[in-house]
Amino acid sequence: MDIIKKKSAPYFFLSPTLIIMLLLIVVPIIMVIGYSFFDNVIVNDYPEFVGLQHYITNLQDSIFWTGVSNTAFFVVLSVVFHMILGMTFALLLNTRYLSNVTKAIFRLLYVLPWLFTATVIAILWRLMLHPHGIINYLIYLFGIYDGQIAWLSSRQFALMAVTIMNIWAGYPFFMISILAGLQGISSDLYEASAIDGAGSVKQFFHVVIPQLKPILISLMMLGFVWTTHQFALIWMTTGGGPVNATHVLSIHVYLQAFSRGQFSLASSSATLILIVCTIVAIFYVSHQKARD
Repeated sequence: MDIIKKKSAPYFFLSPTLIIMLLLIVVPIIMVIGYSFFDNVIVNDYPEFVGLQHYITNLQDSIFWTGVSNTAFFVVLSVVFHMILGMTFALLLNTRYLSNVTKAIFRLLYVLPWLFTATVIAILWRLMLHPHGIINYLIYLFGIYDGQIAWLSSRQFALMAVTIMNIWAGYPFFMISILAGLQGISSDLYEASAIDGAGSVKQFFHVVIPQLKPILISLMMLGFVWTTHQFALIWMTTGGGPVNATHVLSIHVYLQAFSRGQFSLASSSATLILIVCTIVAIFYVSHQKARD
């Protein structure tokens, strides 16, 4: 009896968290996957089983593939520039050539975008990207263009504009994570490489990058999943327009469910996104196990 109590004790302490995860994560996911195999649930009192019909409909829908294309552009550029900006600012904050006071000021400035909510970021950038906003004024001031660009209502510029917003809003997390990794690198490695004649560039590629590799891979995987799910920022700035220019998959699912009432079709779209993110998550977990 005592052995059973000892073995069951850890599960007893974990049970509140496991129950919450079961009710708020596992059950909703199973319900959404189940909805995708039936005729329009919630709307119909007696939905009929339709198998893979909703998946076929989505895969034959040109708007769905527009969302895939826009999402790929949005995610790839966001993750790449999150990594570049995060690494650049982390290296700057880790340098020994700046005083502690200067580093503290820069840290405060660099981390500010991460402290704002999506609503504040959307309002701020809508004002800056207005045809009479500061961005157009600076472009005119430096002689780049003498007209007024409607950034968020132009099919040519809207997707790039919301991508830049997302990059600006998300890079602080990457910067903080990479900075923590940089501060964990032993100074002995730098000294040994300097004795071997390695300069700053060689130290970066042969000391810093190998030491940060686990963190960088984790950040790329997490960045991919988080950016794929980005909804609020795009919805509050462009709503997926103009003419589907910023129509990403998260917007696609929302419009199917809550604008058109096609809940089962939206469930199949969400399931397709879940499959892609699950593949990335499996790769992430397998990498973490290999590293351990």
